[in-house]
Amino acid sequence: MKLNKTVIGFFIFLHLGALSALHPATFEWCAVSLMLIMYWLTASIGICFGYHRYLTHKGMSMPKWLDYLIVFFGTLACQNGPIKWVAHHRMHHRFSDKDDDPHNASRGFWWSHIGWMLYHKDKTDSPESIKSYTNDINGDKFYQFLDKYFIHIQIALGILFYLIGGISWVVWGIFVRLVVVYHVTWLVNSACHKWGYTNYRIADRSKNTWWVALLTFGEGWHSNHHKHAKGYTTKAKWWELDLTGIIINALLMLNIIYSIKPLKK
Repeated sequence: MKLNKTVIGFFIFLHLGALSALHPATFEWCAVSLMLIMYWLTASIGICFGYHRYLTHKGMSMPKWLDYLIVFFGTLACQNGPIKWVAHHRMHHRFSDKDDDPHNASRGFWWSHIGWMLYHKDKTDSPESIKSYTNDINGDKFYQFLDKYFIHIQIALGILFYLIGGISWVVWGIFVRLVVVYHVTWLVNSACHKWGYTNYRIADRSKNTWWVALLTFGEGWHSNHHKHAKGYTTKAKWWELDLTGIIINALLMLNIIYSIKPLKK
């Protein structure tokens, strides 16, 4: 495989930008607060709820205005647009920990955490492959727009933050936040296929990892999720805290979303 120099350069750029948060001149409590709010909004609401449980697994249905809003929040996590993200995750579930799994954990922690993104992969990244895994969503014009312009949207957000709060808002609200959201999301692919426990008999390496669940607002109960992928919540035991599932439950009680599939016992 050939290294993807564009992706490698982008990751280096983001991490160097995040390191600038160590300089006292970039520290402001309002900027840190912005980072934490955007961390929750993009990781929990955007990726966990929007990209993952809603778009990928169809765990619930909702009005189009809410659909577009939470999927847009997912785009702000800058982990590809919704179509490509969904395609890769569906591949992961179909071939979990096997050769055709994009982030096959059988190849080691480094590969499943970040290495799989650093190479050109004709099979999993080809337009034909992406299309074949997303026939239910790839015709949506708004999703197509987000897939094409997710980097541009992030740049626009950075400009907005700069105009409102200056360089500290850019450092914390863009660079630090993206690096944190990236790594906690990637831990589901790496740590949750290496450390933890299972509540069910699972044919792959997926594990429930409590500390990843805390960092990812519930995604760390990964073995539960692999057993019942369409469940709106990832918890199976009463003490397994799923913060995103709590929000989904609240929206259900308000009759804003519906047709929810609970995790089977």
